[in-house]
Amino acid sequence: QVQIVESGGGSVQPWGSLTISCLASGVTFNQYSVSWYRQGPGTATGTERELVGFISRSCDRTEYRSPVKGWLTISRDDAKNTVYLQMNDLKQADTAVYFCKAVSGNLDSWGQGTQVTVST
Repeated sequence: QVQIVESGGGSVQPWGSLTISCLASGVTFNQYSVSWYRQGPGTATGTERELVGFISRSCDRTEYRSPVKGWLTISRDDAKNTVYLQMNDLKQADTAVYFCKAVSGNLDSWGQGTQVTVST
């Protein structure tokens, strides 16, 4: 079963940038599509996880939720078994725990999340 570990979170000032990572182990990662979610007080869903974006297995398709479209980018490096979430122009409402979910067929695996805090 795939093991997922998110990393790269931390504190950043408003309008700053941050790139977080999702590392997979134990599998051939290029067989997995990957989604990023977040859960935080300033997000639209509050205490529930909300989908941020998605990248397909073959990297030929990425999708983003409308509220975040334009200020974040999802990419992947299958040679490193890693998917990245690059975030720009961060706002305090973006403060949340960011999670990565890897999916292959009927199997999905979550990481423990990485905290991103946007504050002055």
